[in-house]
Amino acid sequence: MEKIRISAVKYANTYPFIYGLTESGIKNRVILETDHPADCAAKLIGGKVDIGLIPVAVLPQLKEYHIISDYCIGANGNVRTVMLLSNCRFGEIETIHLDYRSRSSVTLAKVLAKNMWKNEYRWNNTSKGFDFINIGRTEAVVLIGDQCFEYENSFRHKIDLALEWKAFSGLPFVFACWTANKKLDKEFIDEFNMALGKGVKNIEAVVKKFSKAGNITDIVLKKYLTENIDYEFNEEKKKGLELFLELMKKL
Repeated sequence: MEKIRISAVKYANTYPFIYGLTESGIKNRVILETDHPADCAAKLIGGKVDIGLIPVAVLPQLKEYHIISDYCIGANGNVRTVMLLSNCRFGEIETIHLDYRSRSSVTLAKVLAKNMWKNEYRWNNTSKGFDFINIGRTEAVVLIGDQCFEYENSFRHKIDLALEWKAFSGLPFVFACWTANKKLDKEFIDEFNMALGKGVKNIEAVVKKFSKAGNITDIVLKKYLTENIDYEFNEEKKKGLELFLELMKKL
């Protein structure tokens, strides 16, 4: 039987999923790759993989898509790894540099700018090698992923975009969801969800395995996975996702 190709996000928020997929029987049925969120999306759109943990902002770009999991990368308040960082006060920001590794997060910033902050900015799309630290006095950056833990103390001011979304909408935010670009066998989908659940329900084991793997380690990693990331793709998150996609269309 041909193996299912999967692209997962390479950040710490995906460790429970990686754990489940590699510590269960499904590992023999899949080819698992890890990528930046934008690359997960590109691979799924281009047909290089069958399933991707993709930024939700990309969903409208797919000719066909099926959200196949009861789990997602979400937050119901502070997420810690999707930040707006600056050295000036919020009201003084004129230019915002957008992390090239993200799609949902940079779109979230634009949605908040239009609907909550009621302000217009110069948006700058970055690329690999961009210096996110040494920015101008009236500039800010949208930064995602584990590097937020590393870089946030280099800035005077920070805003957590998931918390901003919660204040604006009253709903949790979904950053990425498990999406297939074609219909998959129900038996496989059930096994896939069981594998993901194995990781989500065993955070202690996940932390033990990945505690030295990146910028977020030990107790901080456990707190991040249990208090900042919310994995259940429940009805409230589905409402939040629906609202975000609706507002995204109006940008």
